[in-house]
Amino acid sequence: MEKINVIGLGNILFGDEGFGVEAVRRLEKECPELTDRVQFIDGGTQGLYLLDYIESADVVLIYDAIVPSDYDRQVYVYIDNELPSFIHRKMSSHQMGLSELLSIARLHGKVPRKIVLIGVPPRDLRLGSGISEIVEELLVTAVDEGKKMLSSVLSD
Repeated sequence: MEKINVIGLGNILFGDEGFGVEAVRRLEKECPELTDRVQFIDGGTQGLYLLDYIESADVVLIYDAIVPSDYDRQVYVYIDNELPSFIHRKMSSHQMGLSELLSIARLHGKVPRKIVLIGVPPRDLRLGSGISEIVEELLVTAVDEGKKMLSSVLSD
């Protein structure tokens, strides 16, 4: 049986920056039947501490607030080689971002066979503001995309 990790990244204190964490929480709540086959991880801003969750999995689904170079307010899904070469998402220069984590996994020769990043551009990053209305609407689509991906992987 394949090991599947779903990781939500972000800081819930800074509005839409908490998108990834909220998406994972909702996906886990809506799919209780998957908890014996899928590990749902609130990755928050743990940086390097998340490396084992990436390296130990066959499949990794990551939710994060992202800003593509050309973007609209929509849900973005990147699979394997579609992942942007540099994904910048650090609230501090002392943190390790997703790009660095994936690079270390490559150096260790422990890259999951499938990596999926689902993200939305943040709208409001104010302290204590919670998820904005626009991102709240996109959460439904983002969670549905995660369900589709997990269904596809689990039926293989």
